[in-house]
Amino acid sequence: MTRGSVLSAIARRLAHPLLLLGVLCTAVATLRFHWVPDKVSPLVLIAVIGYLALLERVIPYRTDWHPSRRELRWYSVYFVLSMIGGGLAQGLVTALVELLGPARPALPFALEIPLALLLGSLGDYVVHRWSHRNRWLWRLHGVHHVPDKVNVANNGVNHFLDVLFAQSVVQLLLALIGFSANSVFVVGIFVMAQGYFVHANIDVRIGFLGHVLAGPELHRLHHSTDLAEAGHYASDLSLWDHVFGSFTWRPGRTPQTVGLADPAAFPTTDEFGATLLHPWRRMKTTEQSV
Repeated sequence: MTRGSVLSAIARRLAHPLLLLGVLCTAVATLRFHWVPDKVSPLVLIAVIGYLALLERVIPYRTDWHPSRRELRWYSVYFVLSMIGGGLAQGLVTALVELLGPARPALPFALEIPLALLLGSLGDYVVHRWSHRNRWLWRLHGVHHVPDKVNVANNGVNHFLDVLFAQSVVQLLLALIGFSANSVFVVGIFVMAQGYFVHANIDVRIGFLGHVLAGPELHRLHHSTDLAEAGHYASDLSLWDHVFGSFTWRPGRTPQTVGLADPAAFPTTDEFGATLLHPWRRMKTTEQSV
């Protein structure tokens, strides 16, 4: 075995544990040293994207899924809009919680993290699956499924209203239940890291753990053009796919192609103006993901 293959094998084995360790250390340090979560979260996002982008070059799943320079330019535009959508969602949730939320956390902090993770993941699963089933929501969410490759860079290819809707619902759910800002922060950076991890073009297999935590092998099936295998709506806790019957992965199962089953149903990613207006255009097809 060559030195390069040994290093690749080590990178495959450590890629996910190191990511989770980084999230854990960041969460502990933020709470211990009273760092400002709103300033820490963007730094974590940048670090996660950089880490996974490096791994895409070291242990790529498919080299033809690397983004071209032209694709990167468009992906960057969508990423900025997604960040705006997320920021608007955060502002909306903060305003609503001030009006409707409990004055203090309703649960001991030791219980908050696992419960917030379970409920937040469930909320995200329900919203995501609904976005595939509801005709109008699919016209927003389907923008994310237009690219015919899956990588870190195009994880941010979304309609900003899709991001606004999904994040507002999940964050508001957690806040109104009574979870503290600290627990929402911890869960938030974990979910963000997992979301980019599952979307990475990296040759990583997490084995049996995939029945609890989502991984790239599972999420690629979600992007499959074969709707019979395109389940896996959870990007963090895959156990919800088991509970609701959308777990389709088995060892060795990979999608032949990814993207839209009907590419003509949506504008291409570089048709930016048409993409933004697409939800209000006349429906050309009713085909959706499962």
